[in-house]
Amino acid sequence: MYKMRPREGARYAFEIGPIRPPSEGRDQSLLIRATRNCPWNKCAFCGTYRGKRFEYRTPAEIKADIAEAKALADELKAASWRLGWGGEIRNEVISAIVRGNPEIYGEDAVPPELREARFHSLINVANWLASGAKTVFLQDANTLIMRTPELVEVLKAIKSTFPTVERITSYARSETAARKTLDELKALHDAGLSRLHIGLESGCDEVLAFIRKGVTAAQHIAGGRKVVEAGISLSEYVIPGLGGHKWSEKHARDTARVLNEIEPDFIRLRSLVIREGTDLHARYLAGEFEPLSEDEIIAEIRDFIAVLECRSYLVSDHMANLLWEIEGQLPEEKARLLKIIDDYRAQPLHKRLEFQMKRRLQSHLSVHGGIEPGTKAKVETAFKAIESKTDSMEKEVEAALAALKQGAM
Repeated sequence: MYKMRPREGARYAFEIGPIRPPSEGRDQSLLIRATRNCPWNKCAFCGTYRGKRFEYRTPAEIKADIAEAKALADELKAASWRLGWGGEIRNEVISAIVRGNPEIYGEDAVPPELREARFHSLINVANWLASGAKTVFLQDANTLIMRTPELVEVLKAIKSTFPTVERITSYARSETAARKTLDELKALHDAGLSRLHIGLESGCDEVLAFIRKGVTAAQHIAGGRKVVEAGISLSEYVIPGLGGHKWSEKHARDTARVLNEIEPDFIRLRSLVIREGTDLHARYLAGEFEPLSEDEIIAEIRDFIAVLECRSYLVSDHMANLLWEIEGQLPEEKARLLKIIDDYRAQPLHKRLEFQMKRRLQSHLSVHGGIEPGTKAKVETAFKAIESKTDSMEKEVEAALAALKQGAM
């Protein structure tokens, strides 16, 4: 066990928002909440922040969280040395801290919500240290909306508090980036802002209006190009299938055209999953939106890639995507990426359906570790239909995939 040193005013927790990009999780970024929720919060496909009010946090609040993260990092490192692990952050170190401080982490000592927040904070800092303490992600949905001097203050606080940090990233909206001056964006870059993740979603104005994105293709281009010119690495997110049957071809073509003009460092695919409870789900139930099948989304992605001419790294790094194998540098690897899609599409129908089921089941299990009875029954029925090659196999697979996606994405 390890007894933590008493600190006046210690909270043993800092605020952590609900989401971050998968790439930041893979890099085990330290999560610092700069704003709460989403200032726009109207996108038809998203329910992450519904019913939650957007709030600014003051630099003082944010810096207090940075200090709390620093204190936890110091305790983890001290515990590792005390226990003979030489500074290495292992599960045994975390367990020793939790067991040695029941008044902080014990079930009977603190309310459940505070206990959960303390565990979450401790684990986030531990994972961050274990991965080298090199990356920080500023939450929530649009940190760029902060006043530039205040965001600069926060960035400088992170850099001064954590000298090992090499990259600071955040989400942003194209419209917000377009409203910032180039000098402001350069000042943020100079203060330490390394990368922005922007939800492009589509470059088709009809689709953008339908999903209430609150931005136009022209604004996407203006904001994206300004970020690139400021020297900030740019990651743009695209949602294949977002145009449904009505706008599929135009969605693919116009989105590629917009990205060709922006030339972001990264293009990340996030195939559409219609989430229950969202406005898009209500429109789907009302017959106002006709979604694409798995194979139709793959065909749309092919059309999209074929039109891309930018120098960007394309990656399919999310469980919402069927073909995770789509990853490579454009334009050099375009032919290889298209071949991945063509090889998949060349398979007979029952093989494609089997692949869809296995890939979606893998995603579901990786999140939940199991499967609930109703979904399990649909999965078993779908696999039996594929094995027998019945006339209903596509219908059975569609029902099973819909259930698996709701549970995993």
